[in-house]
Amino acid sequence: MFEVGDCVVFLLDGTRGTVMEAGEGLYHVAWEDQFVSWEREELLEKIQLRY
Repeated sequence: MFEVGDCVVFLLDGTRGTVMEAGEGLYHVAWEDQFVSWEREELLEKIQLRY
């Protein structure tokens, strides 16, 4: 389960993004290429960003 603000990676292509909204098993994600989409939980993995 993810929370708003979590950094995630899309498991199918490795794209990174930020969770903007959480629904029932779906997450609204703003991706690094400025695209946004709703994705299923099983396609996302939480990551830690290093600065």
